[in-house]
Amino acid sequence: MTVVRELVGVSRAIAQIRDLVSRVAPTGSSVLITGESGTGKEVVARGIHDQSGRAAGPFVAVNCGAIPGELLESELFGHEKGAFTGAIQARVGRFEQAGTGTLFLDEIGDMPQGMQVKLLRVLEERSFERVGSNKTQLCDVRIIAATHQDLEAQAETGKFRADLYYRLNVFPIEISPLRERPDDVQVIAERFLEGFNKQRGTSTKVSKASFDALRQYPWPGNARELSNLMERLTILHPDEQVSVSQLPDRWRNGASHSAIIDEPRVPDFLFSDDEPSVNDNAEFMLPGLTEEGIDLKTCLSEMERVLIVQALDLSGGVVAKAAKLLNLQRTTLVEKMRKQGLERSE
Repeated sequence: MTVVRELVGVSRAIAQIRDLVSRVAPTGSSVLITGESGTGKEVVARGIHDQSGRAAGPFVAVNCGAIPGELLESELFGHEKGAFTGAIQARVGRFEQAGTGTLFLDEIGDMPQGMQVKLLRVLEERSFERVGSNKTQLCDVRIIAATHQDLEAQAETGKFRADLYYRLNVFPIEISPLRERPDDVQVIAERFLEGFNKQRGTSTKVSKASFDALRQYPWPGNARELSNLMERLTILHPDEQVSVSQLPDRWRNGASHSAIIDEPRVPDFLFSDDEPSVNDNAEFMLPGLTEEGIDLKTCLSEMERVLIVQALDLSGGVVAKAAKLLNLQRTTLVEKMRKQGLERSE
């Protein structure tokens, strides 16, 4: 997914979010950003950081749902050498890395309750200790949290600590899903296209009629799904204007298509050395074969990369979950990621 570091959109909802960001950024208040996966919660968090007095400091992002619970404390607070098995050297945690900047805790709703207690203490006392150390370290970091879950409901049922919820929810910002902002689809897509065209040296464009169709689509994956589609189009149509007929079925038919029923099947031959059967690619959009021919090896590699990126996005960057989505062994996916330059930590 190409990186967009500013809030893009022309809708009233986006204008309201920009206003909220400008109001809260200069303060030191904690912010809780809510919205479905893929709506751009980290983009909003970066906007707050960039407009704050802490902009010169680091912006450090942590996905709480992508780190095993038993490792999250060390990830956030760091540890001393010998603090636990495998701690062969001291490690600086994310709080120290953030310094006087901003620490963005994404998917805070996935944080184990034991860690919630420790985080609450840090927020209240503005200090922490590394794992395996009794030395208290002061911290002056701004906390911005985000979640796609209903934390208020979870706080009421005890699934999330109510005291931490209210501590985080000083200034709430809710991002509406893309399906409720159809006017934003084209401007966001064009920003993604601009980025991918620059990366690949392509000149893909999308026709007005195609954008009309895309505005009718419900976008269950929000901006992340839109980014994936734009990346796919630059691969399949590198120097063309994409017409409606060239859009994959799922997006061409807009709202009439079910995101679940029409999810493209991952072709097994993309992840195997075996020869594909005649019908292996029937449900996957391939570039048209012309008399000039194509580089099949490059084409398959690009398609494999798109699917791996999609799986990693859907799994929140957790390689084991992405491997399951692709029906691969984790080690196989790690090797493919290495070859594609997509290595990322869990």
